[in-house]
Amino acid sequence: MMHMFNKEDENYIYELVSKNFKKYRKQLGISKFDVASRCGFSTQFIGNIESPNYHQTFSLATIYSLSKALGIDISLLFEEDEQESDF
Repeated sequence: MMHMFNKEDENYIYELVSKNFKKYRKQLGISKFDVASRCGFSTQFIGNIESPNYHQTFSLATIYSLSKALGIDISLLFEEDEQESDF
């Protein structure tokens, strides 16, 4: 299970985007390979972004590319559920 960083921690946003990216990718039935191909990233990089055991940092341009690869609005990758917003 993914450990959620406290909102005061700069790593919080990486973890939030990672969780949402994985959720939407799976909901849409898009493979890591397909996302990587659409973005020009390696499948290992995509796997690292999704992994709760690996702390992968990434840029805003990367987040934009990921949202385009999934065909979703970038804002969805920053969504907090009620449980997270309590932090």
